[in-house]
Amino acid sequence: MTIMGSQSYLLDLRHSSDNPYGSPVSGSSFVNGDGELMHVLRDLETKLLGPESDIDDSCCSFNGAVHHEYSFTCSNQILSSLDLKQMLIACAEAYSDEDMPTMARFMDVLERVVSVTGEPMQRLGAYVLEGLRARMLSSGSTIYKKLNCNEPTSSELMSYMHVLYQICPYYKFAYNSSNVIIWEAMENQSRIHIIDFQIAQGSQWVTLIEALAKRPGGPPYIRITGVDDSQSAHARDGGLELVGQRLAKFAASCGVPFEFHAAAMSGCEVELENLRVQHGEALAVNFPYVLHHMPDESVTTRNHRDRLLRLVKSLSPKVVTLIEQESNTNTAAFFPRFRETLDYYSAMFESIDAARPRDDKQRISAEAHCVARDIVNIIACEGVDRVERHELFGKWRARLTMAGFKQCLLNPTVTITIKEVLKGYSKNYRLEERDGALYLGWKNRVLATSSAWS
Repeated sequence: MTIMGSQSYLLDLRHSSDNPYGSPVSGSSFVNGDGELMHVLRDLETKLLGPESDIDDSCCSFNGAVHHEYSFTCSNQILSSLDLKQMLIACAEAYSDEDMPTMARFMDVLERVVSVTGEPMQRLGAYVLEGLRARMLSSGSTIYKKLNCNEPTSSELMSYMHVLYQICPYYKFAYNSSNVIIWEAMENQSRIHIIDFQIAQGSQWVTLIEALAKRPGGPPYIRITGVDDSQSAHARDGGLELVGQRLAKFAASCGVPFEFHAAAMSGCEVELENLRVQHGEALAVNFPYVLHHMPDESVTTRNHRDRLLRLVKSLSPKVVTLIEQESNTNTAAFFPRFRETLDYYSAMFESIDAARPRDDKQRISAEAHCVARDIVNIIACEGVDRVERHELFGKWRARLTMAGFKQCLLNPTVTITIKEVLKGYSKNYRLEERDGALYLGWKNRVLATSSAWS
């Protein structure tokens, strides 16, 4: 998941093991000469702030030699007056307008102010800049494949994923809300089959197995079908049999009859025969942050997103849980998609920032290897290469309704459970139930939704 040494680099950036994307650890000039730097900054300042800005021009004269100290002071004055988010948007707009010279000049200045150890927008800007650079060089798909080729070791990736799991509640929101929904739907059922379309390490099901083991009248027979993905397999350093063995061992320790079935394939490849649904079992299907990876009708005529929903509906499940990021990046054109991505991930980076110090190496690595790759994909890639294709809840509701599903009202226990989870995090997280779904947000920005269907 690194693009070190890739052809995307326009400039000789500094790299280190803690800075896999090569973005500056702190600002440093990449424009040749103080005079050229000042011209670029003044031009950008005028473009963003207008001609009547408050910047003092006395130190910005280019008639003859300019003393380095004054040039440095003036450049810092202009940079401090320019909003980083505005500059990133203007850079993307220049690309959208096919104004490559202006885009290149923005990128030169942006290199001075982005930093993987800086404030949230500086850190996000470092990865957004990589996406813009890749797109400008038409190397987005090449870079994304390179990210997959240069992944960290399995143990490293596992540790990075665990860091994110601990410092922000997005995975716990998914796991806990769907577990409560499934628990309530499976009341009094003696045989339960759970199909998980993003089984990962299987850790979500440990707490549910433990809860079902204590059910009055004895535990049910539980069967779990796990659909795999290559990233989780890499993090596990092994196939789905490792998940099955771990869950079987835990179920045995709880006295729960258990069976695991591995479906080692992408969700796009899943067919009816891969799921081994049996007569007489109550079926629950879990979609945790995975359906947005399925290409829809805008990508392929097979439309795996809707095909998979219709397939699941044909199985007559007792309940389906859907957890998705609340963002609109699927069919949007480049520039609105860029702005949406910037807005969404700025909130996410702020939430991560609240949990760890700026110079925390674990946080830096977790962002670089688990979040940045998604940002690069959304910004730099198109067609089948763009796999991060989020949709808003309203669109998911329309898709599920068209597939024949009806939305289930959430029991208050779901909200109570998530409120308990959030007690361990910043007070800036927001939880709201509306439209029959549970919304998790940071301040005023919704980041994820959880809903139930049958």
